[in-house]
Amino acid sequence: MVINKVHTDSAPAAVGPYSQAIEAGGTLYASGQIAIDPAVGKITASDIVGQAEQCCKNVDAILTAAGYSLNNVVKTTCFLADIADFKQFNAVYEKYFISKPARSCVAVKDLPVGALCEIEVIAIK
Repeated sequence: MVINKVHTDSAPAAVGPYSQAIEAGGTLYASGQIAIDPAVGKITASDIVGQAEQCCKNVDAILTAAGYSLNNVVKTTCFLADIADFKQFNAVYEKYFISKPARSCVAVKDLPVGALCEIEVIAIK
C-alpha cells in the first residue's frame, strides 16, 4: 500500500510531530485542525464562531491539496473546549459539511494553544 503525506501552506503547519494528513488506500486521514490562521501562524479569532470558521477553512485547504472536497468527508471528530459552544459551533459546521458526514463531538478539558475547537476528518474518493 502506498502512503502519501499531505502538506499545504494554505493550512497551518503541524504544531507537533505529525502530518497535516495521510492518504492511504483511497482514504484521507486529516489531523485535527484548530483555528490557526496560516497567513500569520497563530489564532486570530477570539470567539467560537470565528474559530470554527477558521477550522473549517483549514480542513478544506488540506482536503483540496489532497484532491478531495468537503463532500468526500465521511466522518468528523469535533472537540470543543466548552460544550456550551455546541449550538454556535454547529451553525458554522453545517455551512461547510453540507453532506452531513458521521460525526462525534465532545467537550475536552483543553486544546492546543488555547483553541476553542478542533476538527479532524476522514474522507474517501
